[in-house]
Amino acid sequence: MYDVIISGGGPVGLALAIELGQRDVRVCVIERNKTPPRIPKGQNLTQRTMEHMQVWGVEDQIRAAKTIPKGYGLGGLTAYGSLFSGYHYDWFKRATVDAYYNAPNERLPQYETEAVLRTRAAELPSVDLHFGWTTTALSQSDRSVRLTASDGDLEKTFGARYIVGCDGSRSFVRQTSAITETRNDHDRLMALIVFEAPEFFELIRQFPDKQFYNVLHPDNDGYWMFFGMVEWGKSFFFHAPVPPETDRENFDFEGYIRRAVGTDFAMDLGYVGFWDLRISLADHYRKERVFIAGDAAHSHPPYGGYGINTGFEDARNLGWKLAAVLQGWGGPGLLDSYEEERRPVFASTARDFIGRFIEEDRAFVRAYSPETDLAAFEAAWAERATGGDGKGIGAFAPHYEGSSVIASDAPGPPSAVGVHEMKIRPGHHLPPLPAEGGGTVVEELGAGFTVLTKRGARPADVSTSSVTVAQGQGVPAHSVIRPDGYVAGVAEDPGELSAILNRAAAQVAD
Repeated sequence: MYDVIISGGGPVGLALAIELGQRDVRVCVIERNKTPPRIPKGQNLTQRTMEHMQVWGVEDQIRAAKTIPKGYGLGGLTAYGSLFSGYHYDWFKRATVDAYYNAPNERLPQYETEAVLRTRAAELPSVDLHFGWTTTALSQSDRSVRLTASDGDLEKTFGARYIVGCDGSRSFVRQTSAITETRNDHDRLMALIVFEAPEFFELIRQFPDKQFYNVLHPDNDGYWMFFGMVEWGKSFFFHAPVPPETDRENFDFEGYIRRAVGTDFAMDLGYVGFWDLRISLADHYRKERVFIAGDAAHSHPPYGGYGINTGFEDARNLGWKLAAVLQGWGGPGLLDSYEEERRPVFASTARDFIGRFIEEDRAFVRAYSPETDLAAFEAAWAERATGGDGKGIGAFAPHYEGSSVIASDAPGPPSAVGVHEMKIRPGHHLPPLPAEGGGTVVEELGAGFTVLTKRGARPADVSTSSVTVAQGQGVPAHSVIRPDGYVAGVAEDPGELSAILNRAAAQVAD
């Protein structure tokens, strides 16, 4: 009998297994792919995700696995009409928020990230990995869950206290558990093409330190055609909308790519696949002993690199809460807070960022055209280049204000819209404030709750690790930090800490 079964051993499932395995939780992972599929999706890893990689002990391995030379920039650009039209500006300048996190961001193909996580999960004695096995049946009772899986020859049933479906947007776990989802279908068929083109690599040298390129063409009504580097000097991916009847044989993919670029060059097509552009959100993230995370809980177009990063945050949030309940230091209501915190954050991400990007781009291409009114177009394009982009990235700061396990009067609900500040705020991510002994307080956090004490404050008499903050205006005397690095509450009086800790763990005070 396991503590947790994870159905789906892609990046999110592996991350959850590592989070649990490092806490000595007995985990079984069922994954149908024997090796990671070599499809270059999920490439952007944010600063927050790289903080997770630090906790999971793989930051150095992730950075070593990148396919782009060390030191090359991670930026992108947006162009109008075609990549070489002359109209372009920097897009999604992630480095602008570096100071608020304990690690810089990174970029590499998902299959490289997954390979690193597979290796790390295999090192943990409490984690059993079953690659090449497919989930075929699932049931649950009041006390346990049972999952049946097959490797094509054998069939085996596994038991556990809980199961987490990390098995993608067509999740077997979600569907079998009758967890419904709400879709915002944009009714667009998208193509994903991987191609080799050394000539194209030479062409884009005019955009130094850029690794991805969005092309906004009026014919696509606000939906992007976009490229990204895969392997240095060699290969790229290309996403773009295509007619609904498109298949691998009836469409000129090479011509479409050249049109998006705006010039001719030689290329060899490798992978050609299709996906439906839509935003979907599960109506619940839990049904009794069944949980879902990652694309099983939410999916969206790959606009802005939110997908894999949102999934990793799901794993970090759910992992410590499952461990807390299994090990007896978390109350029964703690597991409900997973949906309470994570679901509205994705709803906000989809509405306030991804959906907004599409709507704003659609409004722009419908209103402005260089052929119709060049002056008006160039003025509007210049405004986009200097204003909206910076505002968008700065506003993406997910928080859990209003959560029942956060000691705060903030009304909530949790949201992806926020402000980055070098302050300790209940419900918000802990910034890398300097620790008294050197380094940052983020590096000193324990596996459980951590109390930060301002220099000179009376030490807290609580059963948890403690770190002293070296400096910083506005730092309260005492702050309780959760295992996932979010602030559970603040207090000037150490006598208030027990109440904050009880609330953060969903425990009823004695």
